[in-house]
Amino acid sequence: MTALPSSEGRIDTSRPHPARVYDWLLGGKDNYPVDEEVASKLPPEARLNAMRNRAFMHRAAAWLAGNGIDQFLDIGTGIPTEPNLHQIVQGIVPSARIAYVDNDPIVLRHAEALLFSSREGATDYIEADVRRPGTILDHARTFLDFTRPVALSMIALMHFITDDEDPYGLTRTILDALPSGSYFMFSHGTTDEHPHLVRSVNATYRKGEIPLRMRTRAEIEPFFEGLELVAPGLVTATHWYQDAPAPAQELSGFYVGVARVP
Repeated sequence: MTALPSSEGRIDTSRPHPARVYDWLLGGKDNYPVDEEVASKLPPEARLNAMRNRAFMHRAAAWLAGNGIDQFLDIGTGIPTEPNLHQIVQGIVPSARIAYVDNDPIVLRHAEALLFSSREGATDYIEADVRRPGTILDHARTFLDFTRPVALSMIALMHFITDDEDPYGLTRTILDALPSGSYFMFSHGTTDEHPHLVRSVNATYRKGEIPLRMRTRAEIEPFFEGLELVAPGLVTATHWYQDAPAPAQELSGFYVGVARVP
């Protein structure tokens, strides 16, 4: 593991950050009063939905690893919450390599936890923003083998990218760099299941000066354009299961999917 630059002095504790708000929703301790102020004003469903989204990530990562994918590029990593993606994947494929990417300095401060890899495998951390896909890809190519399939993970990230920032184009730039046989593991916030909460959720994030663009199912479908969705397709988080039917018909506030790059 290489030494990481210090994040001390660069963490802005005067403004909330999506990664720290999400950490609070998951029951984490790596957040500040400004983050708790936003998170605690969200509807009660938000905390359960964050957990259901996280559970989807665990199931999807395990399925990909079980199908031979041993390289992952995880953009929008967030604050380490065990089990992390590499713990899930390396528990199945010990030699797997995982490159984590995030733009919040507090994640850098905790990156050593992300870099605690299995002996056979390896992990890396890239401090970068999804709005600069070239920077991410340049670094990722030094760690991952882009001549073999890579799983791109973007979990609960793109609803913080507004329309004028071209979320579809940013995603496509990264997907286009992946070789055939790669996979896309994706989740995106929606209010389709909770239309009565649209106003309060948007107002809470706006007050916290956090850009938020929840999208409908029709608006999320273009992220998968040209890809081959695996069963059960684009569904809500609590309905994505591979080995058994979904055990409950719970709402989740997220659309999710896993797709293959042809």
